Amino acid sequence: MDERRTVKVSKYLSKHLRHQPERIGLTLDEGGWVKIGTLLAAAAAHGFRITRDELDHVVAANDKRRFAIEGSRIRASQGHTVDVDLGLPPATPPAYLYHGTVPAALGAIRAEGLRPMSRHDVHLSPDRETATRVGARRGRPVVLSVDAGAMHRDGHTFRVSANGVWLTEAVPARYLRFPG
Repeated sequence: MDERRTVKVSKYLSKHLRHQPERIGLTLDEGGWVKIGTLLAAAAAHGFRITRDELDHVVAANDKRRFAIEGSRIRASQGHTVDVDLGLPPATPPAYLYHGTVPAALGAIRAEGLRPMSRHDVHLSPDRETATRVGARRGRPVVLSVDAGAMHRDGHTFRVSANGVWLTEAVPARYLRFPG
């Protein structure tokens, strides 16, 4: 499978497993899961044929492990804007986590902290390199350090998704360290 097709299938899956399942007639269960056969049939019925081999390749090859397969079901690992409960248990975070953003967002972040925006949770990275890649998707990246240890001690809940992304409801500005 060539790289362009892999990216195209991955984006299609993200759109319909995270944001707009109804556009192709999918109904995700409460955990965000849908039967693989149902997904493939819905995609084909809406003019985007995906083979099972292509699906398996996209799931296995995705460096961010955006999707999870369990038996005959598939779901997005996190990042949903539709209502799902990923069923992730609370976890103790490392002392620091990181968030990649762009300079234009810094004023709002300084004033309000990190908010989930249209997602269910704020997404945090376990290392600076990943946060840099995340921020770079929207321009010149700025990496913020999050004092996750202090947040956890103060009663904030963290969960970690299957692909290593740390999730929390919000990050108040007092727990953020800005560069420079």
